[in-house]
Amino acid sequence: MPLQNRVTPFGQLVALPERGTLMGNRGGRIHDASRCIAGRLWTSRRWIACELAWKDVRRTVMGEGYTELFFLDEVTALAAGHRPCFYCRRPDARAFAACCEAALGEPPTADAMDLRLHAERLDGRGKRRHRRAAEVLPDGAVYAEGEDAFALAGGRRLGWTPGGWTTAGPRPTGVVEVLTAPLVLAALEAGYRPRWHSSADVTPTAPPKSAC
Repeated sequence: MPLQNRVTPFGQLVALPERGTLMGNRGGRIHDASRCIAGRLWTSRRWIACELAWKDVRRTVMGEGYTELFFLDEVTALAAGHRPCFYCRRPDARAFAACCEAALGEPPTADAMDLRLHAERLDGRGKRRHRRAAEVLPDGAVYAEGEDAFALAGGRRLGWTPGGWTTAGPRPTGVVEVLTAPLVLAALEAGYRPRWHSSADVTPTAPPKSAC
């Protein structure tokens, strides 16, 4: 049976067979002895997205340590409220922090980003949604239509599924309910380039030299 450790763009923790391309955690252990999540959904503000494999580290998933979570890709992780890990993804984390600097008004620490993100990603225990005009949203932003999530990539919108992104038509117009936190939107606008699942068919590009 799949474990309840797959993260959707809504920040929900669900049991699905697909593993994803990134791992992460929410500060510590949130599973019980039967490897189920029934109570708290995080232990701290430090929600991070990590590499699946790093050096020679081997872990027992949902063992004695923190609760390992899995994401389709970084676009999904950012929408759910996670940021790049400074430990196993240091270049990505530094680039993300540099692109957050304008929004925070100073070079941000991990604690400063986590404090801001925690307020922006949650509405009680649920996902906070931010109303924005779709026309000005950066690529990599994720928004919701009811229970479905869509990402923006160029002139397209892509529908999220556990196994990958599907083409769902042209970029929308008008006001939409954005899942990606405002701080992350600011980083994307400043040039941060998140990792996409291969199904999105997005060609990686370098960030602007003036940004990150």
